Amino acid sequence: MGRWEPNARGRLAEAALELYGERGFEQTTVAEIAKRAGLTERTFFRHYADKREVLFAGSAELEQLFVETVAGAPPSAAPMDALAEGLDAVCAVFADRREFARKRHAVIAATAELRERELIKLASMAAALAGTLRGRGVAEPAASLTAEAGVAVFKVAFERWIAAGEERPLPQLMRDSLQQLKAVATGG
Repeated sequence: MGRWEPNARGRLAEAALELYGERGFEQTTVAEIAKRAGLTERTFFRHYADKREVLFAGSAELEQLFVETVAGAPPSAAPMDALAEGLDAVCAVFADRREFARKRHAVIAATAELRERELIKLASMAAALAGTLRGRGVAEPAASLTAEAGVAVFKVAFERWIAAGEERPLPQLMRDSLQQLKAVATGG
C-alpha cells in the first residue's frame, strides 16, 4: 500500500459500484473491492460489515432524518403536510448524488437478494413513519396509510429522478409525485 489518502469509505463505495457494474454483485469479492480502491480488506471491514453494506450504508440515518423531520413538523400540520416536510429533508441528502444513485439502483435491480433488502429498507421506513404519525395523534389506519403513501411517493419520485435522461431535480419530482397522489386521492 502506498501513502495514506483520505476518504477511504468513499473510495471503497466507488470501487464496489464499478466492480458490481462490470462483473456483477455476486461475482465481486471484498478483496477485489479493496484492491481497486487501493486499500486493504481490513480497511474495508472497518467501514462496512459486508459487500452489501456498501449499497445500504446510510439507510438508518436516512430513515432517522425522515422520521425526525416529520416528528418536528408544526403540530397544526396535516399528516400529509408533515410527511411532505420529511420528503423535502430526504431530498437534500441526495443532492449531487444522482450518478451514484443510478449505479446503485442498477446493481440492486440486477440481484434478487438486493431487491429484497431494498424492500425491507422501505418497509422499515414506512413502519417508523407510521409510528411517528401515531405519536403526533394520527389514528389508525390513517397513520399507516399516510406513511405507506409517503414511502410510495419517495420511491416513485426517486426512480423517476434516476431514470436515464432525467434532468429535473429530485425535490421537483418529489413535489410533483405528491401532488399527483393528492389529486388521485381526491378524485382529480
